[in-house]
Amino acid sequence: MKLSQLISAALLCCVGFGSNAAEREIDSVAVIVDNSVVLESDVTDIVERVKRNAQAQGQTLPSDAALRTQATERLILTNLQLQLAQRMGMQISDAQLDDTIRNIAQDEKLSLEQFRQQVIAEEGNYERFRERLRDEMITGEVVRANVQRRIYISPQEIDSVLKMMEEQGASNEQYNIGHILIAIPSQASAEDISEAKDRADKVMQLLRDGSDFKRIAIASSSGANALEGGDLGWMNINEMPTLFSEAIRGRKKTDIVGPLRSGAGFHILTIFDIRGENVAAINEVKSRHILIKPSIILSEERARTMLADFAAKVRAGEADFAELAKQHSEDPGSKLNGGDLGWSEPTVFVPAFRDTLNRLEINEISEPFRTEHGWHIAQVLDKRTVDATADKKREQVYRMIFNRRYNEEASNFLRELRSEAHIEVLADN
Repeated sequence: MKLSQLISAALLCCVGFGSNAAEREIDSVAVIVDNSVVLESDVTDIVERVKRNAQAQGQTLPSDAALRTQATERLILTNLQLQLAQRMGMQISDAQLDDTIRNIAQDEKLSLEQFRQQVIAEEGNYERFRERLRDEMITGEVVRANVQRRIYISPQEIDSVLKMMEEQGASNEQYNIGHILIAIPSQASAEDISEAKDRADKVMQLLRDGSDFKRIAIASSSGANALEGGDLGWMNINEMPTLFSEAIRGRKKTDIVGPLRSGAGFHILTIFDIRGENVAAINEVKSRHILIKPSIILSEERARTMLADFAAKVRAGEADFAELAKQHSEDPGSKLNGGDLGWSEPTVFVPAFRDTLNRLEINEISEPFRTEHGWHIAQVLDKRTVDATADKKREQVYRMIFNRRYNEEASNFLRELRSEAHIEVLADN
C-alpha cells in the first residue's frame, strides 16, 4: 500500500457500531512531501485566511484554484523546512513561543487576553495560530542556520560599495517592492525557458493594461511572497538583489520593471512606495543584559523564573544589575563588564533582542524574553542619535550587502531544498 493510501486510511473515522457503522473522512492528503504529508485542511486554512485578509483590505483575488496552487506550494516549502529542522534537532519550546506571543501583544499594545480574543475573532482558532507561529519561527531559524554560513563579505566589497554610493550620491531611500517570479526548472530546456518568457510577457501586458499587481502576483508568481501579493517589504536599494537594484535605480512609484532574467526565472517588479530620502543619522542605544541558557539541568521555566526574580530585585533596589550579570550571566562577551553591550544600533542584534531594546525606555528593565541564545533580561541605559561617520557607514554598508546576499542565498537554498525533494501532488485533490 502506498504512503498516501496508508495515511488516508488513518484519517478515516468510524461512526457508530455494528453493521450500520459508517466511515466518515475527517481529512485527506493533498501532497506527499518526502517522508511527510500536507493535509487538505492545511491548504483550505491558508486559502481561507488569505481570503479574509484580502476582504479586510479591499483586495481583489484570483480564482480559488490559483489560491490553492499558491497555498499548496507554500505548505510544501514549510513542510520541507520543518523536516530539515527535525533532522537538525531544532525546536521552539512552549516558553519561547509564549514569549514571542507576549512580544507581539506588547507591540500591538494589547494584553495577552486581548490579543488572544483578537486572534480568535480574526482567525477562529487560537491554538492553530500558535502552532503556525511556532512553524514560522522554526522555518526562520532553519533558513538562517543554513544561509548565514554561505555568506562572506570581504573588506574590498565594502570599499567598492562605499565608493559607488559616494560617486552616485546615494541616499538612504527605501523602496517597498512588489515581485512576481515566473520560475524555470533548475535544468531548463530551451523550450522551458521560451514558455516561461511567454508567460512573463503576458503578465507584463496584463500589468501594463492596468491589472492589479498583487492580484496577478497571487495568481502567477512562484516567489516566496506570492500569497502576500509579491510584497517584499521595505529595502534600501543596496539591500536588494543586484539584479533588482540595477533595474529599480532611478525609477518612480508604480513603475513596472521587467521581465528580468536570472537563474530562477523571469522577474517582474513594481515600486509600491518610496520613503526616507537622505537620512544621515543613526539611532543607537547603550544597553546591558543578563543571559541564562537552559540545559538538561536547568529547565526553560526555571531560567525564565530566575531572570524574572533578578529583574524584580533590581527594580526594588535589592540588587545591582551589573553584579547579577557578573555572577550569573552566561554571555562571555559582556559578563565581566556587568552585562554592558556598549553603544550600538538595535538592528545588529537578533530580532527578539532588537525588538525588546526598541520598546524599552531609558533605565527600563525588560521582562524575561527568549532568543536562540537563551533567556535574557535587558536594560536600556541611554539613547542617542549620531551622524553616519565613516565607521558607521562601513557597518551600514556591511549590513546592506549582507541583507542583499542573504535574500539571494535564502531563495537559492529554498529552491535547492524543493528541487531535491520527492513531491507528489495527489490528482484527486
